[in-house]
Amino acid sequence: MAMGDRREATLMRMPSTAPGFGSEVRELRRMRGLTLKRMSAEAGVSLSHLSAIERGVSNPSMEVIGAIAAALEVSPDWFFARRSGAGPLERASVVRSHERRNLNVLYGQSEQEMGYADELLSSSIGGLFYMGLARYAPGAARAEEPLMAHEGDVHGLVIEGEIALRLGDEEITLRNGDSFSFDGRIPHRCRNRTTAQAVLVWAICPVIIPQDIEADDTETLSRAERASVPGPRRSG
Repeated sequence: MAMGDRREATLMRMPSTAPGFGSEVRELRRMRGLTLKRMSAEAGVSLSHLSAIERGVSNPSMEVIGAIAAALEVSPDWFFARRSGAGPLERASVVRSHERRNLNVLYGQSEQEMGYADELLSSSIGGLFYMGLARYAPGAARAEEPLMAHEGDVHGLVIEGEIALRLGDEEITLRNGDSFSFDGRIPHRCRNRTTAQAVLVWAICPVIIPQDIEADDTETLSRAERASVPGPRRSG
């Protein structure tokens, strides 16, 4: 079956709406750094229709869903995770372990490229934050060892194995049961240098796709800016 035929078959199997579809489109658009106007142009969907979709007041056609997904660089399936449950609230809110969405697809990078496999634990990325589960294979690391820095707070809990957390110019060993939280603007990365798998549950607020930073920026951020970076923000 040709790719175009497979895409059409996928769209035909989809329901016309999904809980939180509009909010997920909005958050993913923001993650990609797209304005409504640019997204409208790239998807070939009118600005008013796209805005109505994001607000959840318009029911898009299968063709429009496909165009939106293509503009956001994901498969239409991303928005229509099939989850089991007796009632609509269970299906919308509960994620069984075998039904998690693959975040590597969202990042556009494979497990080998990222250095870990990432799954979405949250039922949606359309809220104030989202939570995931990262699995680091024994000795997993990316060859270039990039750091990440971004707005928002980062929280994590090691539930298996041992992880080396690089935070600014410090390297911290985290073992099963250890947790952390820090301002995402501090350059950071996690690695597994051991011979056993390591598993990390993490959360980022607000919703964002972390980006690698250039090596030349690392010292500037970790030394000069670190002193002015506040601790994790709290609501209330």
